[in-house]
Amino acid sequence: MDPISFADICLHQLKMSGVHEGEKVVVLTQGNERLDYADAFMAAGQKLGARMYHMRLPAPPPMGGWVVGQTGLAALPDAVEALKQADMLIDCMFLLFSPEQMAIQAAGTRVLTAVEPPELLARMLPSKELREKVEIAGELLAKAKVMRITSPHGTDVTYKLNTYPTIMEYACTDEPGRWDHWPSGFVFTGGDDDGVDGQIVVAPGDVLLPQNMYVRDPITYTIEKGWITDIRGGLDADLVKSYMDSFNDERGKGMSHVGWGMNPDAKWHRMTPGEFPGGMGMEPRSFYGNVMFSTGPNNELGGTNDTACHLDIPMRDCSLFLDDEPVVIDGDIVVKEIQMERR
Repeated sequence: MDPISFADICLHQLKMSGVHEGEKVVVLTQGNERLDYADAFMAAGQKLGARMYHMRLPAPPPMGGWVVGQTGLAALPDAVEALKQADMLIDCMFLLFSPEQMAIQAAGTRVLTAVEPPELLARMLPSKELREKVEIAGELLAKAKVMRITSPHGTDVTYKLNTYPTIMEYACTDEPGRWDHWPSGFVFTGGDDDGVDGQIVVAPGDVLLPQNMYVRDPITYTIEKGWITDIRGGLDADLVKSYMDSFNDERGKGMSHVGWGMNPDAKWHRMTPGEFPGGMGMEPRSFYGNVMFSTGPNNELGGTNDTACHLDIPMRDCSLFLDDEPVVIDGDIVVKEIQMERR
């Protein structure tokens, strides 16, 4: 994507996020990563009269994989204090799950994560319709006390919902202290710490993240009182178990967030070889009608589990019920108020 068109989609994003004249907006990068993002956002913000700044941290040391919640800001408290003074932070590093991001949000700074490839940002632009539908879905989820997920493959799991808030992602943010991720389009919450029980069968074609791969043979999770007690299957199950064991942290077996995707512009098939444009897999997290469960940290919801071991697993063809009322049936959203036309 050429710099002019990239700046144009960033301008659309900043307008959707309520950026206006006089606001202080900081773009955060590290090393040589996404410097073109900083240039595009800086140009877009200047058109709106915002006070634009670029904070560039040193390149990080090799991490050996996706380790959530650990960032270069941890060693730079002065930088964290400076970011607390901004109206908006555009995070091109990925700060999610980190105590630094939580402190910045608590100070009233709204945060937008933007780390996906420009072509994906352009295809999954935030829209008023998506926001409205996600907000309605969030209201439904926030009222529910029990979520049940089933599938033809053998999934039957129940989440008790009495502890954690509902999070709505619609790819822009205009409220103080609010975080969102561009691109996105889904709604989620977390089960009670001891309130998730049953079986989840991850079926062929479901997606393992951060491995960025389709499942080839079923993985069966047994969950008791909010913790994974058994993972069975073939090669893919072995891969998941080996990945989780590599963190040497039993908290990685805790159940994290759960919800469903709502973005009709997100495509399930874009993970195939030659199609995947890079990034961290926000498209499969968001595709319309997927049901996604996660394992590991729940501190973004206010929980105490801050393990660095985190998997997101969007699943197809599932059914999801809130207090026994159907929301998703066989991978299709059935509540009229939140339905969108697939594109």
